[in-house]
Amino acid sequence: MAAPAERYAASRRRAAAPELTAFGAGYPFGLDPFQLEACTALEAGHDVLVAAPTGAGKTVVGEFAVHLALAGGRKCFYTTPIKALSNQKFGDLVERYGEDKVGLLTGDATIRGEAPVVVMTTEVLRNMLYAGSPTLGGLAYVVMDEVHYLSDRFRGAVWEEVIIHLDESVRLVSLSATVSNAEEFGAWLQTVRGDTTLVVEEHRPVPLWQHVLAGNRLYDLYDDASSLEVNDRLVRLAREDARLPHDRRRGGAPRPRSLIRTPSRVEVIERLDAEGLLPAINFVFSRAGCEAAVEQCLRSGLRLVDEDARRAVRRIAEAGTAGIPDDDLRALGYWEWLEGLERGIAAHHAGLVPAFKSVVEKLFAAGLVRAVFATETLALGINMPARSVVLEKLSKWNGETHADITAGEYTQLTGRAGRRGIDVEGHAVVLWTPGFDPTHLAGLAGTRTYPLRSSFSPTYNMATNLVGQVGRTDARGLLEQSFAQFQADRAVVGLARQIARSEEALEGYREAATCHLGDVTGYDAIRRALSARESELARAGAASRRTAAAAALEKLRPGDVVQLPNTKRGGVAVVIRSEGDGPTVVTAERQVRRLTAAEVPHPLTPIGTVRVPKSFNARSPQARRDLVSTLRAQGFLDAPRGPRPPKRNAGDDDEVLRLRAALRAHPVHGCSDRAEHLRWLVRAEALEKETAQLRSRVDARSGGIARTFDRVCAVLDELGYLDGDTVTDAGRRLSRIYGESDLVVTACLDDKTWSGLDAPALAAVVSTLVYEPRRDEPPVHAPPAPSRDAIAATQRMWAELAEVEAAHRLDTLRRPDPGLAWAIHRWASGATLESVLGGAEILPGDFVRWCKQLMDLLGQIASADAGEVSSTAGRAADAVRRGVVAYA
Repeated sequence: MAAPAERYAASRRRAAAPELTAFGAGYPFGLDPFQLEACTALEAGHDVLVAAPTGAGKTVVGEFAVHLALAGGRKCFYTTPIKALSNQKFGDLVERYGEDKVGLLTGDATIRGEAPVVVMTTEVLRNMLYAGSPTLGGLAYVVMDEVHYLSDRFRGAVWEEVIIHLDESVRLVSLSATVSNAEEFGAWLQTVRGDTTLVVEEHRPVPLWQHVLAGNRLYDLYDDASSLEVNDRLVRLAREDARLPHDRRRGGAPRPRSLIRTPSRVEVIERLDAEGLLPAINFVFSRAGCEAAVEQCLRSGLRLVDEDARRAVRRIAEAGTAGIPDDDLRALGYWEWLEGLERGIAAHHAGLVPAFKSVVEKLFAAGLVRAVFATETLALGINMPARSVVLEKLSKWNGETHADITAGEYTQLTGRAGRRGIDVEGHAVVLWTPGFDPTHLAGLAGTRTYPLRSSFSPTYNMATNLVGQVGRTDARGLLEQSFAQFQADRAVVGLARQIARSEEALEGYREAATCHLGDVTGYDAIRRALSARESELARAGAASRRTAAAAALEKLRPGDVVQLPNTKRGGVAVVIRSEGDGPTVVTAERQVRRLTAAEVPHPLTPIGTVRVPKSFNARSPQARRDLVSTLRAQGFLDAPRGPRPPKRNAGDDDEVLRLRAALRAHPVHGCSDRAEHLRWLVRAEALEKETAQLRSRVDARSGGIARTFDRVCAVLDELGYLDGDTVTDAGRRLSRIYGESDLVVTACLDDKTWSGLDAPALAAVVSTLVYEPRRDEPPVHAPPAPSRDAIAATQRMWAELAEVEAAHRLDTLRRPDPGLAWAIHRWASGATLESVLGGAEILPGDFVRWCKQLMDLLGQIASADAGEVSSTAGRAADAVRRGVVAYA
């Protein structure tokens, strides 16, 4: 029985916050002090900012806002940064409050949009605010989940737009991961929103243990739980490793050796299983690496679940993919994916279609999948907690280079370890690799927070909407209230100090990069030119081989005998059908499969022919056996494997030969310390770039956001979208187009660049404005003929607009990229998913994601009042919305 003082305190809380008392009674566990503090402030009428570690339970505060809205007969919008989170939260709230009270708006889906509680992506709410949507009527609470996402350089500005423009009568609940400048962010919210209560929670509810897996031994990172001293045994191992000589690689930097073997992915999972540390998420940082990891586990025979679980897995997987056509499932590799699930193993990355990702998430949450190999996208709020998290390495590709992960990224990734209410502790495991430094890992693990930095910048769409609503002067004043400007005004003193330190460090870097034999900078320029030329030749050769392979496949006819490439399914095969999507063959193992350009790295030439009966039935085992017997009788199965066609040698290229000769002739080439000089040169160049950026930030400090807004408005004035404080007809069209290519889209509509195109051709052209390739490489196929001229005209329009921007000292427009145009045209024309994916060499999940973004932009064009093109855009969106894309 509680003491009298405790009973009195509880009665005071009930009297002060009656709705919180009713809300808390619905939870099986008592609310934590930080949850009580935030909820009490919210019920008292304050805005609330909660900064807490992953898994601490900050979403409870958002759910209390939902409770208050329903109790008061008002509305609550629950916003998230990505559609997957919106879908997940929608399911959670429907389960708690019932279908009739909860809706969903994500751009892709509209379910009960006028319900009292609506889950949506933040972009949807921003668009509502600009459009003055009647759905905003009765809105009392807005929850902004994962609000630290405003640091995102691509979409972060949306959060600030919502915070600035949301009516002051609406209570705002901002939920953030732990950030080091929560007080600064809270002070800004206080400035623009009024009374805001900041609640910071440092405590992690489930303790997190840090480990290093070296060989087959699992070490604790720290000496003991109460100390942050690095385990002395790890320090000694690292010191012994550092004494080993480095491997010398031709044309590259020395690579460290190691005394300790890095365990295989199979060994990692087996060790975690033996230690009782499953379920686990293994972060690989590569989509191909995730898929390869699953394949390695399957080849090893690894099985992590029993027969009852296997049957449950199949039921859930079949239910989760029931709406996807069989042909699409085959193209998606459904059976291989299912085999992994039935063994308790899966991959999770953006290259998977949404249905597959959703099934993996459900199975993992239910304990039916025990090991997931994932990219870092899984760390963003998806509810897949694990007992342990594994990091294969502490660096990743950031789009430009391989860079060390930050302390914030490490915290976000390892925050998945430890399930509240299930585990008493979580475990983070980092694999030992050559050059591993345990003190560096301790620095990442010991830094629990990271700063929140604004990415806000005015856009053409934003400026048009603001000027239309409040006029240019007031719009300028609104933008000066942004968090970006708030930080800039506060940061200049610290930035100046940082510039001074950088300039001092640069002197030392430049001195270390100096060679007594010659100019290191000139030597490095030759080396980079050589590397770029070799990469260019490699890409061109790969593209040429793919084109030749596809052409050779089209020439194959029934009866042709071919030797399959050196793959795990290699050997002799005979063509039984020749189709546009690729020939169908029977292999020496009596399997029927379709050959696509994606799996044939070089042209296939028939090594002979056999007779295939006209009545041949590929489904008949006897017919397949007879055909293989014919192959054997004619000696094809005993024929030696032919040599692979030679690849083009970069050493035959005149420019490569010239650059190699120049490199060898350069004086610095003979320096024994040239690798060290080059390392210091790279560091100096990176620091110079960073220092220049700091100077730009200082220069732009005073009124930087407002100046950018003035330049954006000047461009809009010149192009006829604004006339002072008046938005023209073309400007109103621009106000309905969102995204990086808003200006290019509107200009093309005004110029009738896309008139006369049919639906597939328009879809192909518009895809150039949403597609961004993952690597700098040419497209596999040229744009299709019906859209080729329109794509060229779109690129010319972009170039003209870029010139106008440059004259006003702006650079915001991304060049249209035709890399997806061929695949989109084929898909919108009704081609099978297998032929589209095989011909385009794109992962299914990426294809679906680009299709969703394309449909969104086509929908905006359809509503932009652009006559014939708007009508075609609607048909184009419908043509893309089919099969696995529609199911997603």
